[in-house]
Amino acid sequence: MMALPKTKTLPSVRRQPVSAAAADLVRFAPLDPAWSLPLVISPAVSGVDLTTWAQKHKALLEEHLLRHGALLFRGFSVDSAAVLERFVEALSGGALPYRERSSPRSKAEGNVYTSTEHPPEYRIFLHNEQSYNLVFPLRIYFACQTPAAAGGETPIADVRGVLRRLDPDIVQRFARRKYRYVRNFNDGLGLRWETAFQTESRAEVESYCRENQIGFVWGEGGRLSTWQEREVIARHPISGELAWFNHATFFHVSTLDRPVREALLAGGDRSELPNNTYYGDGSPIEPKTLDALRRAYEAEMVSFPWQQGDLLMLDNMICAHARAPFLGPRSTLVAMSTPTPWELCLPGAG
Repeated sequence: MMALPKTKTLPSVRRQPVSAAAADLVRFAPLDPAWSLPLVISPAVSGVDLTTWAQKHKALLEEHLLRHGALLFRGFSVDSAAVLERFVEALSGGALPYRERSSPRSKAEGNVYTSTEHPPEYRIFLHNEQSYNLVFPLRIYFACQTPAAAGGETPIADVRGVLRRLDPDIVQRFARRKYRYVRNFNDGLGLRWETAFQTESRAEVESYCRENQIGFVWGEGGRLSTWQEREVIARHPISGELAWFNHATFFHVSTLDRPVREALLAGGDRSELPNNTYYGDGSPIEPKTLDALRRAYEAEMVSFPWQQGDLLMLDNMICAHARAPFLGPRSTLVAMSTPTPWELCLPGAG
């Protein structure tokens, strides 16, 4: 398992005083003084109902979330789908359904899902949830029901810092050329298109693709191939900060763990891969560029062991997340909220 480097401290922003009522009931502290994220919020007295407290202090939580990108609520026993759904409802009007799916997961209750159900021996690289969607969730929540016996952390990374670490030539190249995400829905490899789009109707898939600027073609045996050109840099609609916000690295075949990558490439035809990325014009991304992108993510990455009942709340435009390999049973719930259109987050928007 790779070493998990620590982040640098983020630029300071003006802090608002914490009210006496808030300070009396909860404590705020960094998980590690060397890290800027996550900020830990824990009960200062027994019997604090997290949802009730959070609903009364939305503005305070928003301020901390914009600064740190990640809030870890520890000691409040958020370990069921019902409790998580209630928290999301109180803070952001309700959890979102999981649309245009790219990973296997199961519904737990309502719009609360299990975390990605990839084999435990493989890592899941850092990414910002559904950044490839024209409308993506601004908030994502993880609740730990059962921590793994070993490993299974959810590493996080500030993508504002990722952007700052990248060579300006790489940033300018991608900003000019964008990136293309290509999917092939083939039997036995990746998700079926019926699962990804949550429908059995080809007409509904075609309608969704047209509405969401996704090219598509049907092949023999009901195979479907799609492609979508997307931006790489986003401006936060609230703070105005720029971030490296895309799936260009995550979906590239070279980012997969070696056994998976080699198995997929054994056929020799990259055009048939379940997922892959290119520059926006369809030309390949250079290996050295992909290596530089992965190094930038990993330089910003921090990780910590889960405790049962932990709730991790992320600003999805500030903080990427991942999953470490693990041993033993592991159960983590996920919810998303606050649908946000890409058109509001373009670097020139506002």
